[in-house]
Amino acid sequence: MFLKTITSSKKVNPYGQILNVDQSTRSFLERYFGLLSKQKASQDKPKINVDEISLKVASFYENIRKVVDWKEEHLMRRIAIERIIKRRLFLRKTVEQAAEPLVLELIRGGHFPNNSIEKAKIDQVQQLIERYNYFLTHTPTIPKGITKSQFYDFIFKIAACDLEELLDPWSYAQARILMSYMEEIMKKKIYINEKTRQLTQLDSQELTLQIYIAVQQALFKLDRPIMAYNLLKRYYAKWFSDEEQDIKYINQHVFDLYNTIQQRFDHKLANKFYNVCSSYNTPFVLLGDIIIQDPNELNQKITQPNHMRELLRQTYEKRLGGLKKRLGRSALYSTISVFFTNIFSLYAIEIPFAKLVLGKFDLISMVADIFVPTLLMAFLVFIIKKPPANNFELIWEETKKILYANDQLGRVEVESYKGKNIILKFIFGFLYLLSFVVCLGGMIWFLNKLHFPLPSYFIFVIFASLILFTGSIIRKRSRELHMRPPRESFWTFISDPFILPIIYLGKWLAGKWQKYNVIGIFFVILVDSPFVVFAEILEQWRYFIREKKEGIH
Repeated sequence: MFLKTITSSKKVNPYGQILNVDQSTRSFLERYFGLLSKQKASQDKPKINVDEISLKVASFYENIRKVVDWKEEHLMRRIAIERIIKRRLFLRKTVEQAAEPLVLELIRGGHFPNNSIEKAKIDQVQQLIERYNYFLTHTPTIPKGITKSQFYDFIFKIAACDLEELLDPWSYAQARILMSYMEEIMKKKIYINEKTRQLTQLDSQELTLQIYIAVQQALFKLDRPIMAYNLLKRYYAKWFSDEEQDIKYINQHVFDLYNTIQQRFDHKLANKFYNVCSSYNTPFVLLGDIIIQDPNELNQKITQPNHMRELLRQTYEKRLGGLKKRLGRSALYSTISVFFTNIFSLYAIEIPFAKLVLGKFDLISMVADIFVPTLLMAFLVFIIKKPPANNFELIWEETKKILYANDQLGRVEVESYKGKNIILKFIFGFLYLLSFVVCLGGMIWFLNKLHFPLPSYFIFVIFASLILFTGSIIRKRSRELHMRPPRESFWTFISDPFILPIIYLGKWLAGKWQKYNVIGIFFVILVDSPFVVFAEILEQWRYFIREKKEGIH
């Protein structure tokens, strides 16, 4: 499949000093200001407060957990909520009165600001816990193709998203308003010819759904659990009902919903829709930054192109600076996570094996085993390129069309490849496999020269592929402000067939990593629960001392 840009045949009129804002943009602003009025109305309601000392202690621990969990920064809160829900539901014999300790732990961990969650939310959280506990304890017969662990994992991830929105509804609402805005524009921009519609069975409803999924990925880099949650919110409202009949109905059809959502993610054109949306996401990212920072300023300047251009430039420069810091943190967390896990494997597997079989362990191989993957990540981050000099002008040209002239957006066609020749398909597959073998063989030759023991071969390849995969993701994130795709160099043409198989190996291993992260399991079993008890006792002690102080008068 490939993308083919279709340019508009209409001439773009020169813009004057004052312009009328397009209807899509007006709707976007109206929805956002409506949200702000609702948000202000809720600010005076009583909020949950936790002790500041216990909050600092728990927040410090959660920062350590960020390294262990090894996820992208914007997903860390949901990951933490998921982990805490799993622990609390599995360790408690009953879910009664589980809501308040859960919310307090989330605030103490720094996942939600102190004095920001309404006390009235506690009862709603309790209902949420009971609803998802019903799904877990009344699971219907699991069909073939789905394991029990997959189903439980799906339920916990959706529950984490649900709880996150319940405790911070404004973040989700803001995101949905911006996603809806971009979705409306991309519907006007994307074109699917009749042949492609027939080949991929793409009706209008499926087209809308695929654009919605692609917008979520392109705009906020959401992962599958959050996108699945948003699909449930949009198309299956009964899932979130606390009515007994609705809960039972959803429970009976839960596997149908699970399979339907997975099929939506695996659509033949899903990657192509994402590529189109990611090519035009930058104006929406910047407009989102502007309206969150100061909606009134956007409302005042949006009809004046010169002022709007300057506001957009300032936001672009700020986002670019923040992007560098964010990428650095992502690289640091992921590298430290692999670094410590590598040390764990070194002392738990490699050194004992080397001493038992070889009688010794080579110091050079030990140093290389730890630092080569780490230096590889540093190199991948170091070679990230800045946007070209004319990048902002390209952003501004596209932004003008979005804000003032939707009818001059231009069209982008998403089209299917013709079926490959069977013989060529076999040859290309064989060459791809051969390039993987050559690359793997080169790594093994390098390790052999450094006198690595046999288990180190496997462990080094695992961590190198994980680093390459993570590095490729970080490099893609670095292009979120680029308006043009990267140019293909001769070096890329030569290296891609050898590097891509290793990256895909890392992608597969990363999925397994989330399930079998040894250090993560160690933390949950031996550290998480005792630390939570310690934090709760510390808070109760602080309250006890405070009461004693209040009695002195």
